[in-house]
Amino acid sequence: MDIMSDFLFIAELSSGKGFGFNPNFLEANVLNIAILLSGVVYLGRNFLTSALESRQQKVAEAIQESEERLQQATVRLTEAEKQLTEAQIVINQIKKEAETTARKVKETILAQGKLDIERLTNNGKSSIEKAEVQIKKQIQQHITNLAIERVSGQLKDYLTPKLQSKLIDTNISQLGGQL
Repeated sequence: MDIMSDFLFIAELSSGKGFGFNPNFLEANVLNIAILLSGVVYLGRNFLTSALESRQQKVAEAIQESEERLQQATVRLTEAEKQLTEAQIVINQIKKEAETTARKVKETILAQGKLDIERLTNNGKSSIEKAEVQIKKQIQQHITNLAIERVSGQLKDYLTPKLQSKLIDTNISQLGGQL
């Protein structure tokens, strides 16, 4: 009964002040509210249940779609990583081939350079030898010309007309004996 007295006390305090607890159930429309609430619960239960189930289904579908997207993204990531690895392998092969090609080209250029130097050296030696031979011929020709000039000059001084006619006669007689 203690609760009932408290209930009545609260009702007395609130009477006449506009808002408070009214212990008269019929006056307070508690019964109407209870009937209305039970009707809303009874009639709205199917609507709320279907709305919640629909929402639950949409959430489940969204979760499933997200999981599928995650799987697809994981597959694409795996494929991309695989392609990256393959690309790195190809890049490394290209680098090795480029290094090998560069080394071969360098060796070829050096070998060609050596051949060119050797050819130029041989051509230079050949040119020098030809120049030496030509110079020797020129020197011999010059010496021969000088010798002929000197002998001609000495013969002009030595051969007098008398000696010249004696020499001619001697040569003719030698030729006449042979004929």
